[in-house]
Amino acid sequence: MKTSNSVSCGGNALRRSLAAASLGLLFVLAACGGGGNDSGSSSGGSSDAAQNSAPRSTTPTSGSGTSGSTAQDGTALAANAVSVVVDAGPAGNTVNVPYTSVTICAPGTNRCQTIDHMIVDTGSSGIRVFSSLLDPSLGLPQQSTSAGALGECTQFADSSVWGPVRLADVRIGGETAASLPVQTMSDPNFANIPSACSSTGVVAATVQSFGGNGIIGIGPQREDCGSSCAQSANIGVYYACSSSTCQGVAVPAAQQVSNPVAKFAVNNNGVLLKMPSLPGGTVGTAIGTLVFGIGTAGNNGLGNATVYTISASTGTFTTVYKGRTFRSAFIDSGSNGYFFNDTTIPACSSGFYCPPSSQTLTATNTGLNNASGTVNFTVANAQSLFSTNNTAFDSLGGSGLASTMFDWGLPFFFGRNVFTAIEGASTSGGTGPYFAY
Repeated sequence: MKTSNSVSCGGNALRRSLAAASLGLLFVLAACGGGGNDSGSSSGGSSDAAQNSAPRSTTPTSGSGTSGSTAQDGTALAANAVSVVVDAGPAGNTVNVPYTSVTICAPGTNRCQTIDHMIVDTGSSGIRVFSSLLDPSLGLPQQSTSAGALGECTQFADSSVWGPVRLADVRIGGETAASLPVQTMSDPNFANIPSACSSTGVVAATVQSFGGNGIIGIGPQREDCGSSCAQSANIGVYYACSSSTCQGVAVPAAQQVSNPVAKFAVNNNGVLLKMPSLPGGTVGTAIGTLVFGIGTAGNNGLGNATVYTISASTGTFTTVYKGRTFRSAFIDSGSNGYFFNDTTIPACSSGFYCPPSSQTLTATNTGLNNASGTVNFTVANAQSLFSTNNTAFDSLGGSGLASTMFDWGLPFFFGRNVFTAIEGASTSGGTGPYFAY
């Protein structure tokens, strides 16, 4: 998921939906880091009632979290790993969206709640969860500035989410990020959404319109906006609010919604997302593993993966495809397809590609470090894929938002180990940010 505000973001991605067969199909993209934000669009034609009916669970008051857990296939997981599942999501209408569970606790207490179906997004930074799913007894403290309570407008290409910034101890697997600034979306007890935020597009105010109970942004940036929001009050991201009015405010990086991995005590330099190959290119449910840290434990070594360094400000590298150079290329588990512009491939009305037969394609990725490698991939007919009623596809593609953008979404992850290193972090493959596979 990429956010799209007045700040220039590599990719300028969106989230978009398609109604096909009986599914409201979601397309989620990466988020800008450093100087950017999260971007995406809401699923169309969905019901607001889904927000309160989405699954959730509450941990015991012991606050044991999810450490010592097992994968959904019964395999024991290390403390620095959690299971990831691609299924139809909490509203039953998504495809190619990876989910995991996150435990949210009141800081320094054992008052905890585990929220499932949080979107795993290597293209954004920060935890966002719908306020309606949180037990009020958690009492997450409000993040404030001298000018008022802190709220955030996360703007997508054609939608936005709004809500206060609160503090929480966030547990994922056996790892904890203490007193982490998180966004609680669509909080009815917070100030009304500013007109500058709501006027940018549809407000994704429900689980069904968003595609998940929340999002876990574990991309290459430490904060969701970084220096841009620290230096200017007019970015349109952070607001200081009274009970009824809000005004733009500059926010230090330490108070911004932040990448939880960077706040872990150990295994805090990046992530490894391991997704299985898909027999026949599509399955009903796919189960993978999210591993924290790069080169910090026996289960997260780079091995023979090639490191592709990326821009710290945009999170992008270069892809060359059919002789064209796409300078805003990125790898993003929060996008449910490959997204790039190719007028020779027929498209459905939704924007997904619908060639009469599957297209076998080739592209070359090059990092800022001049590391280069060829990627062979397939784009199939989206309508045919959706007619299977499966939820995981390795050949789903569609048109991009800009001529320079090439989005290597979730299909790229199937059958690969993909590493995302955090900016400024020391790793066995060098200093982040980079992607490696």
